[in-house]
Amino acid sequence: MSLGKYNFTSLFFYVTIITLLFSCQKQNKTYYESIVKNDIKLSSSPNPGSWRYNHDEHFQTFEDFQKLKKIKPEPGKNTIYLQPIGTFDELQKKEIALTKEYLKIYYQLETKILPALPNTIFPENVKRRTKEGQEQLLAGYILDSILIKRKPKDAVVLMGITEKDLFPKPEWNYIFGLASYEDGVGVTSMYRFANGHLTDSNFNESLLRLIKISSHEIGHMFGISHCLNANCVMNGTNSLSETDYHLARACSLCQRKLNSSIHYDNKKRLLELKNFFEKQHFNTDLSLAQQDLNLLQ
Repeated sequence: MSLGKYNFTSLFFYVTIITLLFSCQKQNKTYYESIVKNDIKLSSSPNPGSWRYNHDEHFQTFEDFQKLKKIKPEPGKNTIYLQPIGTFDELQKKEIALTKEYLKIYYQLETKILPALPNTIFPENVKRRTKEGQEQLLAGYILDSILIKRKPKDAVVLMGITEKDLFPKPEWNYIFGLASYEDGVGVTSMYRFANGHLTDSNFNESLLRLIKISSHEIGHMFGISHCLNANCVMNGTNSLSETDYHLARACSLCQRKLNSSIHYDNKKRLLELKNFFEKQHFNTDLSLAQQDLNLLQ
């Protein structure tokens, strides 16, 4: 064997080994390592008036999340329940039904709607107020005095949906939603998502806001803090414009946290989300889901 041939054979051998190793590494790349390319990083300088501008929050790492004592689905206690509160017209009922469909996909858990509770469940002139001519309900009262007592035995979380506006405490004007990490109950209001009146023309806009806030509040119930990693459904929000700016997509880090508790099939979930967005003509979210799927090919 000539020296030249030996060198060529050795070089070919090492190139083959390196190629195989690289190929194995590529194949072993996790779902989260793949889709992180589609995370849209947050600006280092939040705009005045935004949630991050007004709140100095701790970045919750995956390790922080893992150490947290939190609610998880378990056998016999693994259903998400929605509890409508108030009087709803047919269009509002449709919006709640589609929210149920979305949450079932988003969390990959059985999701059910309970019979609506009437507004008479609130004591007269107690735990409510009128602000700018609109009646508002105290969100904490709904959690502590209504939902906790009615949480089904097989519920992992219970999410209230009201048609009236909410406020969290006297010094706040309003709130979109509120959740309890410890008790697995939360509430959101449909009122502001449609500017107080849901119509065919603003239905999709309102629905997108409702599925964002509902999945956000349930994310809190599962122990996920406000996201400081990327543009994400778990970002804090101070206004409708900020809610609209935030994506329905959870970033790679928040998805990893969620999957560590629920253990669903990521690709199945992503395909079902894509189909939902396509059916509802949520084009931005459809495009993002397709981009994530493309990275998994």
